Amino acid sequence: MPSTFPVLLVLSVVAGLMVASWFFVRKGPHQTLIRTGLMLSLFCCYLMWAIAYLAQLHPLEAPRVNLGLEH
Repeated sequence: MPSTFPVLLVLSVVAGLMVASWFFVRKGPHQTLIRTGLMLSLFCCYLMWAIAYLAQLHPLEAPRVNLGLEH
């Protein structure tokens, strides 16, 4: 059974970056827009990575070896 450590490690890094983007965005008229954009893009990147990683761990169709076609 594969480990869930990489998924949780990357999740904690992304969560840390999201918290950092919340606190370190400069105050201004577009502060909420910048925070939302940064946090949404971080979440979408994590979600894409997690789907690709987990799809490789548990493929929907297993590879097949056809030995009859070899010459």
